[in-house]
Amino acid sequence: MTVVRPRRTGHPGYNLTLPRQPRTAAEARHLTRVSLSAWTLDDLADPAELVITEFVTNAVQHARGPSVRIIVERPADNQVYLGVVDRAPNDVPQQQEPDAEAAGGRGLMMVDALTDQWGYDRLGPATRFWGKRVWAVLAAKADT
Repeated sequence: MTVVRPRRTGHPGYNLTLPRQPRTAAEARHLTRVSLSAWTLDDLADPAELVITEFVTNAVQHARGPSVRIIVERPADNQVYLGVVDRAPNDVPQQQEPDAEAAGGRGLMMVDALTDQWGYDRLGPATRFWGKRVWAVLAAKADT
């Protein structure tokens, strides 16, 4: 079930708790694309889908627990915030140079290239969904 968080001002935020399974990446991409379309930020859809896929894939492969939470918000008219919350507070993303022969290990390099900002926050047990949140901010380019 998708949850819409009403706010006093600005745009609503969307979050969805899903099983920590490979198929979750497709559902996260769908939520991302639909949200961006509703906000008429379609030019961010392709990079946003790549970023959310990387975050979900990392959570599926490296986190623990039965579920992850997908977050899609619009903090400003030209910005999108994407987040994935999992229950592995100490397994934090680390960008590194992959071995030239390696089949993987380039995802966070892609995230860094596609986003304006990204990072992670550890969430303590006082929060409802403790663990960590990996997040990114993408900004639409101004029309010239």
